[in-house]
Amino acid sequence: MIGIDLVKTSRINRSLERFGQKFLQKFLSSDEITLIKNHKTVSGFWAAKEACSKALGVGIGSECGFYDIKIYKTEKGAPKISLSQRVVENFKIKDISLSITHDGEYAIAVVAIESTASNKI
Repeated sequence: MIGIDLVKTSRINRSLERFGQKFLQKFLSSDEITLIKNHKTVSGFWAAKEACSKALGVGIGSECGFYDIKIYKTEKGAPKISLSQRVVENFKIKDISLSITHDGEYAIAVVAIESTASNKI
């Protein structure tokens, strides 16, 4: 399955300005927070987590929360994504891929998931 999300970076920037670190902690782990460079990076991470939940077909909630989705980077800076063991087992995930891009005031993320489950995905 494929999930996609588009977010306006100025909306994320307003939340950052208003709530600061509390906003980041709402959806990012401490390791993810260390990767943040600016509001555009935050926007891309937000879009990535939303796109992942959409690819799973459940949205962010009890079956897959923000902390079940982890974003990290390769040595060359490419974004990667991983899921909690609970989500991997529940959805029978075999593979997952992530792409994040930015254009002007927008961040876009696409997540592709391969699963052996026929009923969940």
